[in-house]
Amino acid sequence: MSDVPWPQPVASWTAGQPVTVGFQADGAAHGGGHCQFAISYDNGKTAAIVHKVMEHCFFNGPSNGNSAEVLKYTFTLPADVPASSNAQFIWIWTNAVGNRELYTGIADITIANSGGSKSYTGKSAIYPNHAGYDTIPEFNGDYTTGVSLFDNAPNVVVSPGGSAVSPSVPEYTSSAVESTSVPPPVGHTPAPKPSAESIVESTVEPTVEVTATEPPASVEPTTPATPVYTSSAPTAVPTGSACAHGALQCVNGNAGFQQCVWGVWSATFACASGT
Repeated sequence: MSDVPWPQPVASWTAGQPVTVGFQADGAAHGGGHCQFAISYDNGKTAAIVHKVMEHCFFNGPSNGNSAEVLKYTFTLPADVPASSNAQFIWIWTNAVGNRELYTGIADITIANSGGSKSYTGKSAIYPNHAGYDTIPEFNGDYTTGVSLFDNAPNVVVSPGGSAVSPSVPEYTSSAVESTSVPPPVGHTPAPKPSAESIVESTVEPTVEVTATEPPASVEPTTPATPVYTSSAPTAVPTGSACAHGALQCVNGNAGFQQCVWGVWSATFACASGT
């Protein structure tokens, strides 16, 4: 994840108005799972949830299938989301079936708000199945698996003037990822991807469909859906150097990846075969 914004935002949204996040149909949907849609003003370091689809993201109900049934989600952007010409939309998906993975994508957007709101408070986005966070096991038919982690996430206040978790960052100290094959950050092609049309895309890889133009960089996992974004993969940074929380980067010639957990790069995880 780069701190340098794209030359042009991929979407322009208005607080209090409906937005649509769309996904390309060429990715593996892994039986659905939990999807988070969040807004950030500090390049993903802190992100507040504006919409969630728990249990059956990409499907209309329980499924072990890999072909998504639902490729678009429309929701109303909260009316108190502050205006900004440099905001970020973040999509995060925890799959129901298969290796314990996490898919995520980020897109530069602008937000208009005539109401003068200075900040927005919502549940903090979380990243299950990554170092520093709990691992959500395969659902095995129980689609409530892991839902409590999202319900119990702390509130976070996001604002163009500065963001903060309140009261403090939660202690996600259960086991780190098992066979983590998380879609790399910018410049890959994995699960649902948000796409744009006035949208941002991902495929099952979500496609962020907003009122804007094209999708941001794409993320890659196994064959699942991932946001269709097109930027180059970040340069590998040694474990321990400063970074933005939630950022992902490919290392070892794209054979592995790391994630930033509260300012520190995690150990290197091997990518799943075929990703």
